[in-house]
Amino acid sequence: MMTDVADKPLDLLIVNGVVLTMDADKSILTPGYVGIRGDEIEALGPYSGEAMPALKTIDAEGGIILPGLINGHTHAAMSLFRGIADDLPLLDWLTKYIFPVEKKIDSEFVRVGSDLACAEMILSGTTTFCDMYLFEDEVAQAAKAAGMRCIVGEVLYDFPSPNYGSIENGLKYTEALIKKWLDDPLISTAVEPHSVFTCSPSLLKCAYEIAERYDVPMILHLAETMDEVSEVRDRYGKGPVEHLLSLGLLGPRLIADHCVQIDDKDIKVLADAGVKVVHNPESNMKLASGIAPVPGMLDAGLTVGLGTDGCASNNNLDLIAEMDTAAKLHKVALMDPTVMKAETVLLMATRLGAKALGMEPITGSLEKGKKADVIVIDINKPHLTPMYNPYSHIVYAAMGSDVVHSVINGRLVMENRVVLTMDVDRVMDAADKKADDVRRWIGYHS
Repeated sequence: MMTDVADKPLDLLIVNGVVLTMDADKSILTPGYVGIRGDEIEALGPYSGEAMPALKTIDAEGGIILPGLINGHTHAAMSLFRGIADDLPLLDWLTKYIFPVEKKIDSEFVRVGSDLACAEMILSGTTTFCDMYLFEDEVAQAAKAAGMRCIVGEVLYDFPSPNYGSIENGLKYTEALIKKWLDDPLISTAVEPHSVFTCSPSLLKCAYEIAERYDVPMILHLAETMDEVSEVRDRYGKGPVEHLLSLGLLGPRLIADHCVQIDDKDIKVLADAGVKVVHNPESNMKLASGIAPVPGMLDAGLTVGLGTDGCASNNNLDLIAEMDTAAKLHKVALMDPTVMKAETVLLMATRLGAKALGMEPITGSLEKGKKADVIVIDINKPHLTPMYNPYSHIVYAAMGSDVVHSVINGRLVMENRVVLTMDVDRVMDAADKKADDVRRWIGYHS
């Protein structure tokens, strides 16, 4: 019953749904309610239909109420590069298309692309994302305006950036970004060198030192392709994981994206060091980078979250679609239908995803005292009827477009599929105008 809530009305009450808390006890409330006051979950429990004082009540109508999804790795502004260079190897894709085009972008381009990405993520159930790109202050401002929770970090590499120029300025920009968004309720920061093959050992060490000084994560792409592994071995005489170990940069502060081309020895090294990993299966499949050994990572005790990567290599930011791919990919790779169960994959997109980003104390599960990041999935549709198991229903049957309501930090940002924090039509119009620039840059003719 709902008698544990004070007489003062709640700010928002979501009732009459299957509540998947994703907490450590795997609690499910059928039906249940979630009560929100301010930016926190104040109460949750079984729902009997009794009235309860609230300034606003949302009836989930038998749908699934769950924590907002966490996109552990993306490049938001690359939503404007969706489809410009498909069906290419990673290094060709990067060096012949992405890096050359990125030399031409500016802060306005990044803001428009980030607005578009936020709209797409809200509409498909993501409430938190972790971003690595250029002009990251624009990404932070876009997320803030959209009401999304995010971690931002300016990408750092040995060659000049269209944002900050020299790497010395890049490090200064990173520190300024950290200081600007310190203690913001929605925006967090990280230090984000691109990878071990685009960053010198001295740059990696300097980045880690800044991360330690400000007590923020360091995030980088790691062992994404065989070409990367070969290049790092040729240059340093060791693989990417061993290279970072020799530099003293493996530890709980490090978040490693991809980790596709690693072996059992690497997995043990990463697990022993407490490194967190973010898995991006669709991007890895599309670029033929390989299949990350995620079941082995989980068995070794590694914390693994889930990400979409950027739209240039996916080509969407739909984390529900990503869950479906993650579950099925590993089953066929290992010829074992029991690996990567739906519940495991949903955990990677919620509580484990929050843990991977260092945000588990505030989000990733529905628990009293945590921030109110909540979504509702409408199951009153033919492709979602009947429902026997809500975990498998979300992972194997649902689509991003089935998310009908989204609450982030206690604020209702989408209601009945209408985004309340931005004009989505205006955002799409602005994106179409920027696409004309991209076509000109790459000499594209339809």
